[in-house]
Amino acid sequence: MRPRDLDEFVGQERLLGPGRPLRLLIERDEVPSLILWGPPGSGKTTLASVIARRTRRHFTRLSAVSSGVADVRQAVTDAEQRLRANGVGTILFIDEIHRFNRGQQDALLPHVEDGTVTLIGATTENPSFAVVAPLLSRSRVVRLEALGSEEIARIVARALDDRERGLGDARLSIDDDALAAIAAFVAGDARKALAVIEVAAGLAEVDAAGRRVITPATVEAAAQQRTLHYDRAGDAHYDTISAYIKSVRGSDVDASLYWLARMLEAGEDPLFVVRRVVILASEDVGLADPAALQLAVAAQQAVHFLGMPEAALPLAEVTVYLARAPKSNSAYAAYQRALADVEGSRNDPVPLHLRNAVTGLMRNLGYGAGYQYAHDYAGHVPPAQTHRPPSVEGHRYYEPGTLGDESR
Repeated sequence: MRPRDLDEFVGQERLLGPGRPLRLLIERDEVPSLILWGPPGSGKTTLASVIARRTRRHFTRLSAVSSGVADVRQAVTDAEQRLRANGVGTILFIDEIHRFNRGQQDALLPHVEDGTVTLIGATTENPSFAVVAPLLSRSRVVRLEALGSEEIARIVARALDDRERGLGDARLSIDDDALAAIAAFVAGDARKALAVIEVAAGLAEVDAAGRRVITPATVEAAAQQRTLHYDRAGDAHYDTISAYIKSVRGSDVDASLYWLARMLEAGEDPLFVVRRVVILASEDVGLADPAALQLAVAAQQAVHFLGMPEAALPLAEVTVYLARAPKSNSAYAAYQRALADVEGSRNDPVPLHLRNAVTGLMRNLGYGAGYQYAHDYAGHVPPAQTHRPPSVEGHRYYEPGTLGDESR
């Protein structure tokens, strides 16, 4: 059921709708070097296949999973010979280009730069980290989005109607609830949707009219366990923890719990999560509720002691507490102001009166001279003692917040 041309392509209207620049480049066979970046099943390989059908250039396909530098060099050698012999250019498509190491990617650079090949790389990983900068600068990054529920439904309906390449001869029918169940299960992955509907077709029961009906129960049986798209070393790892942190910071309890569950159910390391929880307690709750840090450290101990799946319970408890707590970033902001002074001012010596005079020589040099012992004064605060070098004296770092304990 892979689309054969742009008119069959579903989704990515922003890129491939009528009159859009990328569509025009494909139709004119003027495709430049591209990095196609998107989640699984969003259409990266399909788009490359459509380009292969459209182009008058030779199309060579490699997979970074099974290819190495020798394969790249052979493809480039063939492209050079083809260009010299009959003037035909080459489009080199590399699937999962993020699996090439730096040396393998560097081997492509001179040939992309001199036009021997036009590179099309497909990746599920952020090209900023997965593709070397020189190669990235010579290519146009095209971001594909996960397909929406309506688009998944169109793809499934087409597969059920197509008698040539799909399941049109099987006399299958499907209701809206079953379509919605597929869309929810596959999370925008068209390839997974087609795999589910193929299994569901074999499980469908025959109704009184002799049609095989796919119901939500059929979809559930076909889908089995949902697999969350999550990579503990990739974008999903960083994007999801970012969403969690921002939800706690924004005092949205339910969103915080949702992102926590997403991470833990996808197999995220609970110790990674609880480290962020300890940071949140200081950075975003801070002095508005000093007990938050105590609870976060207790959660760290509990997570370390319990492990999954029980570790989800203290993590849920501390997540709710932090999300509901009054917020203050005054300690964080104060440290940043102090840090700016440390980095931007002279590295002045510690004032003599603040130094310990532990030897006679040091006392003779004035170490500790004039130091006012705090406990000798009313309120245990010396009346006129400075504690910083003169170059930063008077600079204010800590500005108290107005919520919770800090306001008092």
